[in-house]
Amino acid sequence: MPRQGAIVAVLALAGLASSFMFTLVVPIQAKLPELLNASREDTAWVVTATLLAAAVVTPIAGRLGDMYGKRRIVLVLLGVLVLGSVVAALSTEIIGVIVGRALQGAVTGVVPLAISILRDVLHEDRVDAAIALISATMGVGGALGMPLSALVTQYSDWHALFWLAAGMGVAVFVLVLWIVPVSVLRTAGRFDYVGAAGLAVGLTGVLLAVSRGNEWGWTSPAVLACGLGGLAVLLVWGWYELRIAEPLLDLRVAARRPVLLTNIASLAMGFSLFASNVAFPQLLELPAPAGFGLSLLNASLVIAPAGLVMMVLSPYSGRVARTVGPRLLLILGAIALITAYGFTLLFSSEVWHILVANLLVGVGIGFGYASMPMLIMRSVPQNETGASNGLNALFRSLGTSTAAAIIGAVLASLSVTQGGVQVPTAAAFDVAFVLGGAAAVIALVLALFIPQRPAREPHPSLPQ
Repeated sequence: MPRQGAIVAVLALAGLASSFMFTLVVPIQAKLPELLNASREDTAWVVTATLLAAAVVTPIAGRLGDMYGKRRIVLVLLGVLVLGSVVAALSTEIIGVIVGRALQGAVTGVVPLAISILRDVLHEDRVDAAIALISATMGVGGALGMPLSALVTQYSDWHALFWLAAGMGVAVFVLVLWIVPVSVLRTAGRFDYVGAAGLAVGLTGVLLAVSRGNEWGWTSPAVLACGLGGLAVLLVWGWYELRIAEPLLDLRVAARRPVLLTNIASLAMGFSLFASNVAFPQLLELPAPAGFGLSLLNASLVIAPAGLVMMVLSPYSGRVARTVGPRLLLILGAIALITAYGFTLLFSSEVWHILVANLLVGVGIGFGYASMPMLIMRSVPQNETGASNGLNALFRSLGTSTAAAIIGAVLASLSVTQGGVQVPTAAAFDVAFVLGGAAAVIALVLALFIPQRPAREPHPSLPQ
């Protein structure tokens, strides 16, 4: 069997490749209408398609991993990433790029599966630190991927972004096939196809309403139909899942107090993270006096250090979790986020102010994201880890997508015309920072109510 360090490193690379997909098109997002000869509303689907696919596939992939082998499903998702990247790279029209981006979004399911693999194959002394590292990649890949995407776009054709993604997918696929052992822990039973379809339809409706509310109008028939219809489908789906013998997700396990509170805190934490991801780049790139007038590459370099902070903190997160439990990590992460947004409300007149605030965001997300899978896995049976981690990742995705819509709406509504272009006002950014901080406060309050478990309680079914 390969060394455990090699397994962790390969799964971390898979996590980095997964999170990189969300910032892949950031450098060309504003130019997409021109590049694809399409309207701005149509090109928004290049981002929306990835978001929808990620939210739908992640919990389903977790369940499939529990049933058919986690490594096998990781390889399938990496294969889908490569296929989607090639489709987008060969496309010159918007349909092909949207299809490719949707296929790329499926790879998000790799991270919760990787975390579950760690629980299966590592000794308990190494699990917490390894989980913290894999969790950190969800923020690191996006933060470090942004300047990489900007560099590629600056010196090459935009199709090179997708060839880069395809190359990453192939490299990680080979490494996973070579290094990561086959999981022998399986859940017997039949896959819940009806539950999977219901979850997909319900989530798609809700996320369409959230992600396209700004363009379609929050009270438009399309948004109301998608949002309310999606919620209705999810309610029926929940009723169905509680009444079958082999559900896609065991909602009784998901309703346990530690799991439920952790998932809701994950939604708040995801919102708090993405509030900064939306506001900080715009503040850095907008021309003076609204912003600092930095280029996309320079703005990305201000954002990127937060990803390095997350990576550096990951081994310390594991030690803290083993010493005092992961609940304290979540509390510390929420406090760091509250501090970050409080700082920006007081100081946001210099570029270094944004750098400091974003470093604090990195601390908050590094601790907070590390704690969540640890809290989940201490509260669910081992044969539910894939599905439960997938559900937790879904809640984080709901938080980030909601933040993208709400913060985007705030910045658009509180704007003025400057040089013939609508730019957000200082008050708009202050509201965004207040909302990001308020979400962190909610995460902190929820964390305080999560039951404290013995600090060194062994993981079920792990070697002693």
